[in-house]
Amino acid sequence: MSSHREAPEISKDPVADSSDLYAFVSPDDPDTVTIIANYVPLQIPASGPNFFEFGDDVLYEVHIDANGDARPDITYQFRFVTELRNDRTFLYNTGPIESLDSENWNRRQFFSVTKVDRHGKSTVLAKKLPCPPCNVGKVSIADYEGLAADAVHKLKSGEKVFAGQRADAFFVDLGSIFDLGTLRPFQDKHLVGQKLFNYAGKAVNATDQTNVHSIAVQIPLHMVRRDGKKRVKADDAAAVIGVWTSASRRQVQVRNGEGSSADVYVGPQVQVSRLGNPLFNEVIVPMAQKDKWNSLPPSEDKKFAEFVATPELGTLLPVLYPGLFDKLATLNKAKKDRADLLAILLTGIPSGLIDGFQNNTGAVQADMLRLNTAIAPAAKPNKFGVVGGDVAGFPNGRRIADDVVSISLRAIAGVTVPLVDKTFVPDAAAALVEQGLSIKDASAPLLKKFPYLGTPFDGFSVPS
Repeated sequence: MSSHREAPEISKDPVADSSDLYAFVSPDDPDTVTIIANYVPLQIPASGPNFFEFGDDVLYEVHIDANGDARPDITYQFRFVTELRNDRTFLYNTGPIESLDSENWNRRQFFSVTKVDRHGKSTVLAKKLPCPPCNVGKVSIADYEGLAADAVHKLKSGEKVFAGQRADAFFVDLGSIFDLGTLRPFQDKHLVGQKLFNYAGKAVNATDQTNVHSIAVQIPLHMVRRDGKKRVKADDAAAVIGVWTSASRRQVQVRNGEGSSADVYVGPQVQVSRLGNPLFNEVIVPMAQKDKWNSLPPSEDKKFAEFVATPELGTLLPVLYPGLFDKLATLNKAKKDRADLLAILLTGIPSGLIDGFQNNTGAVQADMLRLNTAIAPAAKPNKFGVVGGDVAGFPNGRRIADDVVSISLRAIAGVTVPLVDKTFVPDAAAALVEQGLSIKDASAPLLKKFPYLGTPFDGFSVPS
């Protein structure tokens, strides 16, 4: 949930809240790219009789930019419809749910998939695909894993799609981070007798044992690359794609009367949420502009570049932890734009800075999750991604197990400045910053195949 409740308005609309976005070359099928967009965050498993679901009145979209102009060359649209089987019961299910068409399952959701090309031409790829039910409990659904597997659909056009409830795999100690940036478990092993952060005990994964609703699509690589190239090298611009997700609602205005006699005007779709890089709107964009950011496309992100160039958190670290970030403090006083962060978040990293790696999309400043599709999945992934020497990880796309909180903190603390200024030596503390959590702190194990996110927690086993 790297972007849950990140803006005042969307915090009131969880059904449309883009909470996490992942994009990676599929480890079990490296000729494809997997994109996962999570919505409806912080679901308590024991939530009956009205269990969580997608919004029938929300347009969910996954956008892919193949040529670096921060405009979609491919958009996958997902629309949902809910059907009630029995209007004489208050129950979600009246008996065991053993299949996706079980008569005992009272409230079902279906979805359609539409592909829109760069010219705006729409093609409906599938209609009325069933979602799996929410994970009520073992008595209601004895084989949830099998039921969810049946909800993975292979489309005639070549993609795989899934839409339904999953366990949230994001790990973060929210209580510590928003208590003035306190990361509890970290201890500076190189600065004897000092602690980098104030500890209050072991880090706590605040999002563990909660569920989300996920939209996942797996696409053959040649379908997302410019000009449909099947084989490209890592230094080829055609290897890099930009990804973001959005949610939109219809603009509605009621005039002249109330109830059935009212004159109701239904307007166009209005974007209410979007997400590219994790934590961008959460900790980069000022609160006064967060709702505006959610309403705009990435092509307008030059309006927010100043907040990337001089991030507020970068100025706070030397104040919160005096003596540990002196070099960062000196860098801040020079008032030079953070060219490293501008590249990482808004244009991608150009060739020549990191051996064997680039994910640059050109001069247009835009918050997109940039993925070099020519870089193969790592045999031994490092949770710190590129800053940990693993160029298959964030900010090269984002894998589910990447510790994006710690990676982002290290970058802001100065570890990436030498990419653009060889004379700068980061503070020793900067390379040691971490939140003290990993994917192992998420209780639900990941799947080894699409859609990768783990089985959602059920209300009987996790009753709180």
